[in-house]
Amino acid sequence: MQDDKSNLKRGRQPMPEFVKCALLERGIMAAYDERPPYQRNDYLLWINSAKRQETKEKRLRQMLDELETGGVYMNMKHPASKKE
Repeated sequence: MQDDKSNLKRGRQPMPEFVKCALLERGIMAAYDERPPYQRNDYLLWINSAKRQETKEKRLRQMLDELETGGVYMNMKHPASKKE
């Protein structure tokens, strides 16, 4: 999971159980773990900051799709994570 030696500028975000379950169910926890600490933290901050459960689930789906597809982070190109 998240590396304690990272130099995150924002506070470390906890991973909600529903996010962990979704990553495990889709078999993409490794893809999540391969992302830099700031990306993992940003995804969790984004999901955790939603007020409505529907928004949390929508953001979770986007994160899962991006991790599964690779090459994208928060709707931006991310060549380092591109899948071959």
